[in-house]
Amino acid sequence: MTATRPLLEVTDLVKHFAVRGGILRRQVGTVHAVDGVSFSLQPGETLGLVGESGCGKSTVARTVLRLVEPTSGAIKLNGEDIAGISKTELRPYRREMQIVFQDPFASLNPRMTAGDIVGEPLTVHGLAAGDEKQARVAELFRQVGLRPDQMKNFPHQFSGGQRQRICIARALALGPSLIVCDEPVSALDVSIQAQVINLLIDLQRQNGFSYLFIAHDLAVVAHISHRVAVMYLGRIVEISDKAELFANPRHPYTQALLASVPVANPKTKRLRPMVDGDVPSPINPPSGCAFHTRCRYVMDRCKTERPVLADAGTGHQVACWLNEGTGRGQ
Repeated sequence: MTATRPLLEVTDLVKHFAVRGGILRRQVGTVHAVDGVSFSLQPGETLGLVGESGCGKSTVARTVLRLVEPTSGAIKLNGEDIAGISKTELRPYRREMQIVFQDPFASLNPRMTAGDIVGEPLTVHGLAAGDEKQARVAELFRQVGLRPDQMKNFPHQFSGGQRQRICIARALALGPSLIVCDEPVSALDVSIQAQVINLLIDLQRQNGFSYLFIAHDLAVVAHISHRVAVMYLGRIVEISDKAELFANPRHPYTQALLASVPVANPKTKRLRPMVDGDVPSPINPPSGCAFHTRCRYVMDRCKTERPVLADAGTGHQVACWLNEGTGRGQ
């Protein structure tokens, strides 16, 4: 996929949270939720962001949208750095960036009708009112597979899949160029997940916007993404074209993730799992490579020096010292 300029460029993004304790609530530690993340996203592209729970995926999403303030780093939207601007200056950019949350019921106001929920962004940004607003909301309902006569219903009158369609319609209302999907199907029944994923794909083809798609289900990521970035303990350890990453994972952690996916056919050859122990605490992350405490290929260098994302050929970028030599995990 080619483009003259990335829609979104994130460089050395850091988000730390203070841990406070004691009677005086003094800072006693720091959670390294996101610890130097860099990636780019082209117009019309879907970048899947995967990793274990607690690795920082959702924090990346919220920080990119400035729902959470970054500790440091650059966030460029269409070439403009929005990381350090004020909330007033950020307002015009809000129209370009929208989010679909994991739990559709929790992200919908139970006291508002579905039509009012979808139409609220139009009112807030002064884009439509009255009959024009109602007509635009009705069209948005049709786009996501809902009937316009359902606009008067309240969230509790919809199924889980329909509520997520309402959230998607709300995200579409302002005509954004970037939609962040924070595990948008993980709270839905398996039978509904494919319908919502296919809807997202169809909407992208019709409107040309980009997705930052966060998930822990690798099958879902493989279906919707163009490229995939793998996160571990607040850092991206591998990023590549989807087909290349699934066919030829280079980082031991990525190999372990793929090896953990259930396979229905017992004759299918699987990667050997390569993970020992538990995930380290983000309050006190290991020195050097954060994965060295669980990696079977650990070297002395891994314990003291932190690898950076480096080119591994075929569009791959890998943060692993094994990438420097000819040997790597199999």
